[in-house]
Amino acid sequence: MRQLLMTVLLLLTVVGLYTNLVSGEGGTKAQLSSSSTHMAIRIAKMSP
Repeated sequence: MRQLLMTVLLLLTVVGLYTNLVSGEGGTKAQLSSSSTHMAIRIAKMSP
């Protein structure tokens, strides 16, 4: 029973950390969105 509790707590911790890193303020998702917007602007400004 104790091992099951420890496993569940570890999984919840990992899921919580992943959620904060990916979709938290300044997370990976926000950085990718910002980067793609910046890249699109740079490509649009290029002249052939």
